[in-house]
Amino acid sequence: MALATAAPITAMTGNLPVIIGGGNGVHAPAGFLFVMLVLIVFTVGYVAMARHITTAGAFYGFVSHGLGRVVGMASGLLAVLAYVVFEASIVGIFAYFAQQAVDAQLGLDLPWQVYALLMLAVTALLSYFDLEVASKVLGVFLVGEVLMLGLLAGSVLVHGGGPDGLHLSSLNPTGAFAGVNAGVGLFFCFWSWIGFESTAMYGEESRNPKRIIPRATLLAVVVLGVLYTFVAWMVLSGNGAGKALEIVGGSSPLDLFLAPARQYLGGWAVTAFQWLMVTSAFACGMAFHQCASRYLYAIGREGFLHPALGRTHPRHGSPYVASFTQTGIALAVVGGFWAAGQDPYVSLYTLTAILGTLALLVVQTLCSFSVIAYFRRHHPESRHWFRTFTAPLLGGLGMLAAIVLLVVNLDTAAGAASKIFFFKLIPWIVAAVFLGGLALALYMRARHPQKYELMGRLVVENAQERTDDEPVPARA
Repeated sequence: MALATAAPITAMTGNLPVIIGGGNGVHAPAGFLFVMLVLIVFTVGYVAMARHITTAGAFYGFVSHGLGRVVGMASGLLAVLAYVVFEASIVGIFAYFAQQAVDAQLGLDLPWQVYALLMLAVTALLSYFDLEVASKVLGVFLVGEVLMLGLLAGSVLVHGGGPDGLHLSSLNPTGAFAGVNAGVGLFFCFWSWIGFESTAMYGEESRNPKRIIPRATLLAVVVLGVLYTFVAWMVLSGNGAGKALEIVGGSSPLDLFLAPARQYLGGWAVTAFQWLMVTSAFACGMAFHQCASRYLYAIGREGFLHPALGRTHPRHGSPYVASFTQTGIALAVVGGFWAAGQDPYVSLYTLTAILGTLALLVVQTLCSFSVIAYFRRHHPESRHWFRTFTAPLLGGLGMLAAIVLLVVNLDTAAGAASKIFFFKLIPWIVAAVFLGGLALALYMRARHPQKYELMGRLVVENAQERTDDEPVPARA
């Protein structure tokens, strides 16, 4: 589920042209390497907490236990905001990819709105059933896209690269801070990993979360990092550094992938690539839908927002009320951009992605510092100078740096969409949701102290011993 949320082909085709053209240039692979190291350090602290706390609320529960319920609720609402808009964002790029693929392969030119509505409907239907159904569908798509990326990169490696050979200098770590605008490049590298942290949300549905979740999280970071770095390196090498820069500055940046695919694998690979871009985007959007549903469920079952959000289906066990609510929200966001006559890729995908990434980076920063606070007060047997202090401190500082990079380069990251009014609202929306979370928590503390005590504190008890046939007990 975490790897499907990151959507490797969508991350590569959507972000790598921007990283090369307006970010790190030919040093894009070094940018991925640097971000992987930052995220590995962040993950060390994150998984240390996951070994002691199992909750569908993930960041919401982690921050509540570490920095307190007030900051926890603010973080929880920010995480909800991020995952809610991420689904709408991916619906935009799915509609764009589907429109292009169907037109090119079948000669059928349909409005992008048709594909957007189709994706929302199918996602809602599959999410109604238990997670196993969704994970099987996404697993098939994930295998296909990773296999295609591996074939493309492997074919370039076997041929010894393109006109310039294997561009080894692009792997130089110092290149992470080089290029036209290193800040933009590193931001889009961070965006390529969004979703890896979603592993903790599925702890309550996992047979052995205390063991599985930490391993899955670290594995997701490393696997994605190796894949992204290798593919970026081979794509640059296959095209040649100069040609790659020329392609991303032209009218068809996807040729960065399609040209070497045609040259080294054949015409069938171009067709496969186009369809896999569609299925990858679908898998990504559906995975984000699952994330958003579980955050709404986690807050709803504690009696906040609306208690009905905390219901699970009596047969399938899915958070079906929260899931349908998320579908309605995503539909409203997509409909708003549709009514405003905006482009699904330039506006809907880009702006909601920036909004969600900014919100999630703030939450990840707070989560890092909450790890330090939590282990200062609890579990002395698990305290460690690196795992529970140095790593989360460095991870938090790395996330803060990413936030600064994003804010400073916001106009450049948005590109043509920076002229839209919604763009100017992005920092204010993040600030308003965070302050709203603080206000809600303070209000509950003053007026409803019993509910306040539950805030972010529902976790699975004895999760390590739970089997598939046993219920999921929770405690405050």
